[in-house]
Amino acid sequence: MRKLFGTDGVRGTANTHPMTAEMALKIGAAVGHYFGRDAHGVHRVVIGKDTRLSGYMLENALTAGLTSTGMSVLLMGPVPTPAVGLLTRSMRADLGVMISASHNPAEDNGIKFFGPDGFKLSDQVESEIEALIESGVDLAPAGQIGRAKRIDDARFRYGERIKASLPRQIRLDGLKVVVDCANGAAYRAAPEILWELGADVVPVGTSPNGYNINDGCGSTNPRVAAEAVVAHGADLGICLDGDADRVILIDEAGTVADGDQIMALFASRWAAEDRLAKDTLVATVMSNLGLEHFLQGHGLSLERTKVGDRYVVERMREGGFNLGGEQSGHIVMSDFGTTGDGLMAGLNFVAEMIRSGEPASALARQFERVPQLLKNVRYDAGQEPLSAAPVKAAIAEAEASLNGSGRLLIRKSGTEPLIRVMAECTDEALLGQVVDGIVAEIESARVPA
Repeated sequence: MRKLFGTDGVRGTANTHPMTAEMALKIGAAVGHYFGRDAHGVHRVVIGKDTRLSGYMLENALTAGLTSTGMSVLLMGPVPTPAVGLLTRSMRADLGVMISASHNPAEDNGIKFFGPDGFKLSDQVESEIEALIESGVDLAPAGQIGRAKRIDDARFRYGERIKASLPRQIRLDGLKVVVDCANGAAYRAAPEILWELGADVVPVGTSPNGYNINDGCGSTNPRVAAEAVVAHGADLGICLDGDADRVILIDEAGTVADGDQIMALFASRWAAEDRLAKDTLVATVMSNLGLEHFLQGHGLSLERTKVGDRYVVERMREGGFNLGGEQSGHIVMSDFGTTGDGLMAGLNFVAEMIRSGEPASALARQFERVPQLLKNVRYDAGQEPLSAAPVKAAIAEAEASLNGSGRLLIRKSGTEPLIRVMAECTDEALLGQVVDGIVAEIESARVPA
């Protein structure tokens, strides 16, 4: 069992285990040793980060650990997570590191890793790295310590790769686009790229101060961007999260569209153009039943994975599929990138608006959602409320109540100490009853005896 790594790397509250400078130093030394085992050539790692204050501390500690094992470090500063995946591969680095806690509040931070192919690490590799962290590694001789260098044009390199995902004839002239960067990693790159393509850009969440990432803005808080779309008469709103690997879209009326609607649009249009590999979309267990019904109506298949965009990507690679994602807004287009990319997905949505001549409102509602209710219950370390007999009984009763008319999903978050209780059912009264009943039992069980 992995102790440090969760659904997406290592994550926690800054300056609290495991997000301390001391642990970052150990992690850097362990991954440096793991990816620098080949004695031939110079080993390099690229490091990106978002705009959290703690990013400075973790960046320096990781750099010290990596260089201590002979890795040379290329520091890219604030760039989106997908930029790290793309540039790790294009710069022929042995490893990519992103310092970010994604959509979490500013006091949290995290460390995500990409292999030399630009893809996130497997569970097996993460387990092997954990073993090295626990055992410690041999440091490089004094004459073989690595160097560190700043790469000033990383976001421009990323921007060129993003624009290459669009047909060359696509320009955004005449379109007004609100882009909410969540005061995060894309606060400069996203508005620049949209402007370079010809859009009239209305920026939101582009004034990071180290403390305000995801604070009342971004993909998890789209209200301000929705208000801006309506106030400015914009054609579309693109809401990114703190590290810009996910997106939520807002149509011209201020209505929000999640990742399921975006995937439905892309899957159907790609299939019509014979671009959708094996007529299959890959999504997680959280995607709405309405998406599954929509795809079936178009003769397309849906493959589900456990939650986490890296599990989506793993299944895409295994099955030879080229489109996948999550309801939360991770959209993976493997013909162009190695992980979820919020800005790339947003731009490809805009391209479809231009190609079809249809407004965002016509494209962002591809299917009617089956009523879905999700509630989170926080628990303390050491507690296992899902093991309690009353909780198990409540879950069994809920499944019997649904009796094939819906579905129930209960899981621990891989990034926070939360239990997520989700159900879908056409009967909304029953839906609330099922979820509230389980939540009540979990809350009772989490209280120490």
